[in-house]
Amino acid sequence: MKKIAIGCDENGFEMKEAIKAHLTELGVEYEDYGCGPGETVLYPEIARRVAVSIMEGKHERGILICGTGLGMAITANKIPGVRAATCHDVYSAERARKSNNAQIITFGAQVIGTVLANKLVDVWLASEFAGGRSQPKVDLIDEIDREFRRQ
Repeated sequence: MKKIAIGCDENGFEMKEAIKAHLTELGVEYEDYGCGPGETVLYPEIARRVAVSIMEGKHERGILICGTGLGMAITANKIPGVRAATCHDVYSAERARKSNNAQIITFGAQVIGTVLANKLVDVWLASEFAGGRSQPKVDLIDEIDREFRRQ
C-alpha cells in the first residue's frame, strides 16, 4: 500500500497525532497534509489536499479529522472519483471499504475518542472492496460522478 494521506483541522489535531503514532506502530507510512500545532485552518482546504492526492493516485487511501467528520467527507466527496465516508463505529468502517470502496475515512474528534479512532483505522485498513453485489452500486456511483463532474 502506498502512503496514507492524513489531515485535520484544529479540532482534530490531537486525534491526528494519535493516529499517526498508531500508523507508525503498524509500520504504515503516511503523509501529513496539516494542520500543524496551534494552526487554525478551514477544513475544506485540508480535505481538498487529501482528496486530490487520492484522485491523482499519489495515495490510495486517506484519513481526515474535524469536529464531526461530516464537513471533511462532504468536501472530499466533491473531488472527482473520490469516495469518503464518516465512520464512528466498527461496522461502518468495514462496510465503507467492503461495500462502498471508500478511499477516505473521516472522523469527528468531538464525537469519538482516539482509542476508537485507532480501532476504526485498523478495521478500515484491513478491509478491501469485496465487489460482488456491491460492484454495480459502486459502478453507478462512479457513473453519476462522471455525469455531473464539472469540467
